[in-house]
Amino acid sequence: MTTTPKAYLQITLDVDAVNRAAAAKVYTSYKEPFLTSIPGAVSKDLLIRDEDVQVLHGFNNVEEAQAYLQSDLFNHDVVTGLKDLLNAEPEIRIYRVN
Repeated sequence: MTTTPKAYLQITLDVDAVNRAAAAKVYTSYKEPFLTSIPGAVSKDLLIRDEDVQVLHGFNNVEEAQAYLQSDLFNHDVVTGLKDLLNAEPEIRIYRVN
């Protein structure tokens, strides 16, 4: 049974087209650890547009989305894996589902 997210963490990444495969590899590498080890994580999707790449994370609530941004998985693994691929700081937004 899939849980419906009650909050979303959206991270928009400015990544050149030539680096998108490498960015997708970071996403793929950490998707399963995110879903199995981060409290409240219920989904993770990669959205690709011509102008940017977005990662949409689903959570049970806003507090768990905020906590993920402080986690070792995010700060030590994901951020480190992406840092040389980004043209600018990621845009981070958290949304509550009503």
